[in-house]
Parts: sequence; structure tokens; C-alpha cells
Amino acid sequence: MRDLRSLPKAHLHLHLDGAMRRSTLTELAAAAGIEAPLPRGYGSFADFTDTITAAARSLRSPADARRLVTEVVQDAAAAGAVWVEASMWPGRFGGRIGSDADVVDLVLAAGNEAASQAGIGFGLVLAANRNVGPAAAVEVASLAVARAGDGVVGLGLDGDEATAGAALFGAAFDLALEAGLPCLPHAGELVGPDSVWAALDILHADRVMHGVRAVSDPALLARLAESRVPLDVCPTSNVLLSVVPSLPEHPLPALMAAGVRVSVHADDPLLFDTDLLAEYERCRVDLGLDDQALAQLARTSIEASGAPASLKAPALAGIDSWLATD
Repeated sequence: MRDLRSLPKAHLHLHLDGAMRRSTLTELAAAAGIEAPLPRGYGSFADFTDTITAAARSLRSPADARRLVTEVVQDAAAAGAVWVEASMWPGRFGGRIGSDADVVDLVLAAGNEAASQAGIGFGLVLAANRNVGPAAAVEVASLAVARAGDGVVGLGLDGDEATAGAALFGAAFDLALEAGLPCLPHAGELVGPDSVWAALDILHADRVMHGVRAVSDPALLARLAESRVPLDVCPTSNVLLSVVPSLPEHPLPALMAAGVRVSVHADDPLLFDTDLLAEYERCRVDLGLDDQALAQLARTSIEASGAPASLKAPALAGIDSWLATD
């Protein structure tokens, strides 16, 4: 059986504050004088976002933020990632570490330094928050465009799809489109196929984060397959947030069978007690994917990433070499 750790892969759907090590959260929360909000399960999406917010509150200084970014990069490398594309909403830091631009610059510097030391690559997705509103999303988009040459590789959109639809955020994603910055919204997680259609038609999605609800719409599956817009799928997250009932019932194999480009990611390792390597292992064990299919997941993750061609070419060759090894 081939070693999945040695399979070159990219981690593209990873929320920075939700990727904190549990031990780090405990330590930083104690230093900040707040309760460590270790997750104990989620009864609703609001419970999930409350935990993320509490984790972000434990970051009180530039040193804390640098530690978080460094450990996220180290954990990605340990799972066999050759590229990590972390996502963050700058407003989550609430001005505690400086302005939004200050935080972005700090994260980019820390990520690039840690990635250089680990021998991998690092990119940053700036995400608007549906729950904060469209005006703030335009501000995030403007900052993302301004930092595109410094390592920001896309504009995302997080938050509860059920409370704020894509139409509210068209102006922000129009800015990204005009600047040539990839559009990477969440869609098709908590809401059905209409959310994915809107991500494609209104938000100009180059990749869709999640998108698993597309499986119930044959016309949408055909659109995704024809357009080759990939889905960043997070199996364990989908189960623990009750998007799907169980791992064996996850639609990932059906999406692949329909010709949709799919890659696999961990979403929020802090919350779901997982990592990138564990997601690949679960795809092998619980979903029954063979090594050809697992290699295809990895290939899509590299191809769909914001990594430079100088990283993509050897990574793709490495996937071929992995398959050629018995």
C-alpha cells in the first residue's frame, strides 16, 4: 500500500484561525485569561462560528499570530503538502494586532518564512464574511487586490450561506475579477445547488469551497464538469456539521464519477480533530478510493492552487512517480 504522506498534495481549504493546534489554543487562551474553547461538537452552524471566534480571540500579539502561521505551515508539510493556501478574514482579529493590512502583511511574512524553512510554498486567501455585509466585503476585496503581488492568491467568502446570498457580494467579486484575482467563495455547504449556481454566475468562482450539494443537480454537475471549476471538499467537516450523514455516504465519489474536478482538505483541524493526511486516509478507508483516485485528488489540488508553475511542475511529476512506485 502506497504511503499517502509521500503523495505530493496541496492544502487549499484551510481556515487559519481554525487550524490552530489544540495545545497552542490551550496555552494562548490561558495567557490571555480566557477559557480555551475546545470544541465538543456542534448543534448548529452558529456554535461552530462561535468556537472559531473564541479561538481567534486568543491571538493577542504579533508573536501569537506568527506562531499560529508557523505551526499551520509545519503541520501542512508534515502531512505531505508541498503548498498550503490558508484563508483568513482580517476582521476576525478585531484590531488587536493592528489594522487589517498590518495583519495581512504579518501573516504573509510569517507564512513565507515558515514555508521556506519547511521547503514548501505558501499562499493566502483573504475571505470576506457574509455576516458582516457587502460593504465590508468590498474593503476585503480591495485589500486582497492590493496584496495580490505579495502572496494573496484569491478572494474568498465565508459565513452562513442561509443568511446572506451571493447577490449581496457581487461588487466585491467584480473587483477581484477585474484585477485577475481568483474568486474562491464558499457555496453548496449549508444551502443547496442554487448556492453553487450563484457562486458561478454572480461570484465568478474559479474554485468553489465545498460545493458538495451540487451532487443533487445533474445540470449543475454537467456545468461543473464542462467548465472544470474544481470543488474543495472537506469530508470530515461535512459529517461533523451534518452536511452529510456519514463518511461512507459522502458524495465525493459521485462527484468524481460525474467528471467534476475535486480535491480534499481539512477545513478547520482545530474544530474537527483532523488534518490533510487524515482526510486522504479516510478517503481510502471509508470511501474506498483506490490510489489512482487519490492521486487524482492530489493532482487537482496542485493544478487548482495558486502555486507558481515552478512548484506545480515538480509536484505533478512527484504524483506520477508516487503512482509508478509499487
